[in-house]
Amino acid sequence: MANDPLAPLLAPLTDLPGIAEKLARLLARAIGGTRVVDLLLHLPEHHIDRRARPRLAELRPGGVATVTAELVRLERPENARQPWRLTLGDGSGFAELVFFHPHARITGLTPGTWLAISGAVTLSAGRPAFVHPEHLHPTARAALIPAIEPVWPLTTGLAAWQVRKAMGAALARLPAFAEWIDPELRRRRGWPDFAAALRAWQAPETPPDPLARQRLAYDELFADQLRLARLRARRRLRPGRALTGDGQLRARALAAFGHDLTAGQRAALAEIDADLAAPRPMRRLLQGDVGAGKTIIALLAMLRAVEAGTQAALMVPTEILARQHHRLFAALAPVPVALLTGATPAPERRDVLAGLASGAIPLVIGTHALFQREVTFHDLALAVIDEQHRFGVEQRGEFGAKGKRPDILMMTATPIPRTLLLTQWGEMEVSRLAGKPAGRQTIKTTLHAATQLPAILAGLARALAAGARIYWICPLVAETEASDLAAAEERFTRLAARFPGQVALAHGRHKPAEREAALAEFARGARPLLVATTVVEVGVDVPAATVMVVEHAERFGLAQLHQLRGRIGRGTAASYCLLVHDDGVGGTAEQRLVLLRDTEDGFAIANADFRLRGGGDALGTRQSGEPGFRLAALPRDEALLRIACRDAAVLLARDPDLAGERGRAARLALRLFGGRDAGSAG
Repeated sequence: MANDPLAPLLAPLTDLPGIAEKLARLLARAIGGTRVVDLLLHLPEHHIDRRARPRLAELRPGGVATVTAELVRLERPENARQPWRLTLGDGSGFAELVFFHPHARITGLTPGTWLAISGAVTLSAGRPAFVHPEHLHPTARAALIPAIEPVWPLTTGLAAWQVRKAMGAALARLPAFAEWIDPELRRRRGWPDFAAALRAWQAPETPPDPLARQRLAYDELFADQLRLARLRARRRLRPGRALTGDGQLRARALAAFGHDLTAGQRAALAEIDADLAAPRPMRRLLQGDVGAGKTIIALLAMLRAVEAGTQAALMVPTEILARQHHRLFAALAPVPVALLTGATPAPERRDVLAGLASGAIPLVIGTHALFQREVTFHDLALAVIDEQHRFGVEQRGEFGAKGKRPDILMMTATPIPRTLLLTQWGEMEVSRLAGKPAGRQTIKTTLHAATQLPAILAGLARALAAGARIYWICPLVAETEASDLAAAEERFTRLAARFPGQVALAHGRHKPAEREAALAEFARGARPLLVATTVVEVGVDVPAATVMVVEHAERFGLAQLHQLRGRIGRGTAASYCLLVHDDGVGGTAEQRLVLLRDTEDGFAIANADFRLRGGGDALGTRQSGEPGFRLAALPRDEALLRIACRDAAVLLARDPDLAGERGRAARLALRLFGGRDAGSAG
């Protein structure tokens, strides 16, 4: 460690002079880490330019100024509701200092004292004023006012001056790093070296150059892409087993299916087959839009595992979805298919567990129940996870641990922006299932203000009279004091009064049996209008449903709206989605709804929404595991991300062990930004 250039930066914050345990805890809370490097990578939100040094007569409201002036008068308030007023003079004019809650250092000042002040200039009683200025010092300490002041995110009890002092000590520890960026790229971009870029942003003497921020963002993205590329390379070297079959089970399933696979389905299946045949564990994401036909691909992949003499399992997030998949698999698969959920009766559960342990049951579909301790497999070779974003990392890991390095296929109907594929999913191979199976209908989507509800209800009456099945989606189960959204129960009551005997209700607070009964009534047409929450987002397949009304559509995530809309358009009749929004909706919310109205392409929706809303909420609801960068920001730095992805691939192709001069420097970048060193385990 004595020769480790990163040792001073990986040390705890308490190694910095003047940082005791209490202050270190406050800093750690603000910066999200306990090491010196965590402080260095805690970038300011913005910078305040305090270089303007006017005379008092030259002060103009609306800007930031730094002045030196004499305290002429101190005016104490008559009651606690009034402020303290301090009059300043410098021979050219006068200004005021205003404090509503002054501390002893202010109230103890005496006329004749010369002060250095910096803050925003306002007007008070027609005179220039500083209200609670950020800096006020005796002129002997005027040097404490920075010309360009970084403004860092803070936490309660932590002052900016404490961060500034700690940052100065941390910057003093920065070594002269070897360069990990491609020399030609750096020259072309005009980027400074890493240490210079960090100093320009954390302790600037002039307004920071945007090139310095670009350099820092690129460094983080490059380290991230290098880490992911090396992870993929290591996984390719791990031993697995090849799963091959004679295709007979698949052929029988396809014959029962009765439809030809689309070109997109054939391409995705070919990629999966290549992985299954390889002597290394598969780790692939099958990304398909709503209705693209992922389920039949999953079945065919699982039958490939059975043909190879092993077992396969499909895990889904809800019992509704598990039952839907089980019905389809049982109808198509020429081998036994079991169902295992939390609601499986005890005698049936014992039989399923015994069949899985003995190998008598080659295929199983289930919920979280699949990764419980008592579930053992004879030989699980393929684990498929549907709607993967609804499972935590640990849950997915526990499921995969049921076999000996099984192949893993994850599936999602939530379109993922291309940028996130390079970050969140960069360690996996990705198959994009484009297009939709034949017979899927185009859905006409329209926008409606809430004031149009009477006309919408009249239209629904006509549709019901013509035999339509209609979803009415509400965002809440019950009214709350904090929200004025129309609740499902309230909407059900009103619609049931308007359409007696025709309305069913399904929401997350129902017991599974109640919800299943309501969905069954809707599916067979006994109650053709279903009021529901987002419990119907996945796992509900009613081809006869042709109309969907989404109330308060602007409150839903865009990807969620796209998923909901996918519940219709599954039959041969024309389908219609009515998005009802608040009367005053505008701005980004309106742009998002217009985007959904104008396209059914989930991938186009995801990419456009990513740019409208940013990476923090790219898919409509915040997803765990999204990339949390400190220096880079998506989608702003998407172009840099693409360059970093290519650069990392080129470097590893030339120097897979990172043993060369630039490779060794890249190892430092990996450690600096939190990645594992090449010599680390894993």
